[in-house]
Amino acid sequence: MRICKILVILLLVSTCLSSCISKKEVLYFQDIETLNTSKNEISYNTTIRPNDLLSIFVAGGSPEAVSAFNPTVGVTQQNGSSTGYSPSNTYLVDQYGAIEFPLVGSITVGNLSRTEALEKLKEAVSIYVKEPVINLRIINFTISVLGEVKRPGTYSINDENISLLKALGLAGDLTIYGDRKNVVLIREANESKIYKVIDLTSASILGSEFYYLQQNDVLIVSPNKAQVQSAAFSRSTAILFSIAGLALAVITLFTR
Repeated sequence: MRICKILVILLLVSTCLSSCISKKEVLYFQDIETLNTSKNEISYNTTIRPNDLLSIFVAGGSPEAVSAFNPTVGVTQQNGSSTGYSPSNTYLVDQYGAIEFPLVGSITVGNLSRTEALEKLKEAVSIYVKEPVINLRIINFTISVLGEVKRPGTYSINDENISLLKALGLAGDLTIYGDRKNVVLIREANESKIYKVIDLTSASILGSEFYYLQQNDVLIVSPNKAQVQSAAFSRSTAILFSIAGLALAVITLFTR
């Protein structure tokens, strides 16, 4: 009977140890006091890529001068009366980084920052409109956050400015079982993929080029050791208890 109690206690202790999480595995930016802010200032620029969907609106000059750059499709009807036209000013960036813009024709904006693309468009449109004002947005800017977060999924970003921390905030933060030292960022760049393992317990990411996310970035939060061991224990609990029961039976048989 004493041996049975010892086996049960050992089983409970091993279960508790397998699910133990230390403080150092949970806290973010544990070395933030060593961060030199003057050396960690980073600039953020969204780069336009193939398959991006751009919204471009041109203003300035007379309405007639800019009307060609703001095409309209159909008439909106309300209570039988016309309320005007619905603008259709979206452009798909092709595989070569170009869009077909009214009057201008094919113009390459791929691999340009938003600011660079605006300057290029202004230069081209200035031939037809004096001092044009152009509004350009990437309207299919999305990021995905997967793994050990509270709300995994794909999120649309309206302002085209999303940091790593904001992305994790959208997903409800990491669960207690998320591995803070093993967050994988997958990024598409120049027809290839970049993989970056991020350690959230270190403040170095605050000055990294990966602190701001790009469109279509994917964050994957890996489970920590406790969660992996817990999952393995849950799956094998029945087997362990069967083995323990068999061992007890054998011990009882030989100790009579």
